[in-house]
Amino acid sequence: MIQKPKGTMDLYGVDASIYKYIESYTDNYMKLYNYEYIKTPTFEDTSLFYRGVGEGTDIVNKETYDFVDKGNRNMTLRPEFTAGVVRSYIENKLYTDNIKKFYYFGSAFRYERPQSGRFREFTQMGVEVFGVKNPYLDSEVISLAYNYLNGLGITDLKVKLNSLGDEITRKTYSEKVKEYLKVDYDNLCDTCKERLEKNPLRILDCKYDGEREYVKNAPKILDYLTEDSISYFEKVKEGLDILGVPYEEDSSLVRGLDYYSDTVFEIVSNLEELGKANTLCGGGRYDSLVKKLDGPDTPGLGFAIGIERIIAVLKELEVFIPKEELDIFVMDLCNDPLVYQVVDDLRGSGFSCEVDYSSKSMKGKWKLVDKYNPAYIVIIGEDEVKGAFVTLKDNTTKEETKVKISELLDYLDMNL
Repeated sequence: MIQKPKGTMDLYGVDASIYKYIESYTDNYMKLYNYEYIKTPTFEDTSLFYRGVGEGTDIVNKETYDFVDKGNRNMTLRPEFTAGVVRSYIENKLYTDNIKKFYYFGSAFRYERPQSGRFREFTQMGVEVFGVKNPYLDSEVISLAYNYLNGLGITDLKVKLNSLGDEITRKTYSEKVKEYLKVDYDNLCDTCKERLEKNPLRILDCKYDGEREYVKNAPKILDYLTEDSISYFEKVKEGLDILGVPYEEDSSLVRGLDYYSDTVFEIVSNLEELGKANTLCGGGRYDSLVKKLDGPDTPGLGFAIGIERIIAVLKELEVFIPKEELDIFVMDLCNDPLVYQVVDDLRGSGFSCEVDYSSKSMKGKWKLVDKYNPAYIVIIGEDEVKGAFVTLKDNTTKEETKVKISELLDYLDMNL
């Protein structure tokens, strides 16, 4: 039997309902902040991610799905959204506006070991903001993510915050970390030994080495910030205080992508149900990325949230998700073509409607009523067909009314 690929999932039932709820919630929520939806291709030129995400990252080195298409072009399924959104921003000359604010919602792909809340095909929701560098904008974007998660019913949230400073800071700090960790080279895991030359900062949040005392005692980036970076970071924190967003500084937070600078953050929930898989959101500022991809020198800022993990959290917490109930269930007792004309008219007038095509017994039909929980049940039997009326049952009060078919839509408009 053919099965789904490892690290992927089928969405149906409750999971699918929650997914659609989150998608709809996202669209409505983003209107509050005046964000514009953007959709970019599922696959892009491989060089986009090597240049954008960074050749020294695990994502590019180990996790991308790369292929050569029939035109002999190197293509990659997107492992994240930011590089693609930046490419679109440059290619379509969207930088002519002072500020552009986008949000996205779609699939991304990484070849990594599947585990709880982590898949090889996964859904990301996120935002990207271009054109303005302002610490209070950073605070607002962090607040946006915090309130987004809170609005879904996820509580006990905390922002972990750090600054990577400007390019001068990062370059100086990377050398200090490399120099410090070289002394401990033999004790590093194989992955971190590779990281030491290309991306030493990633060692600081390695799941293995990052927990060892020697690595924990590595130089702290906050000690190497320039005066401008220190001032910027203080204003970000001031903005979070004003907005009432709880945060804690975490000097080991570096994020896994090469393009970050200045503000970086993650949002975690301390709910016991999540265990160690409690990071729900991550992002930061990337002021050099647009220029790095051949666009104008433009500041940028964004974050991403993994939707599959959010679905798992909402199920675990048994957070109430509004159930989409049916307006009308049409109970066909005579298999007359009139039944299907009534169904079509109801749907054409905007009423959600279902009819039983399987000729179930009366007991089976009432089980369907329990399943769909419609507001009304339209019953059509031989008597109804002859008299050109329907028996309309209110599923809440259980009262029955005879309504002429010609008057049915008006009746429902008044009562639904």
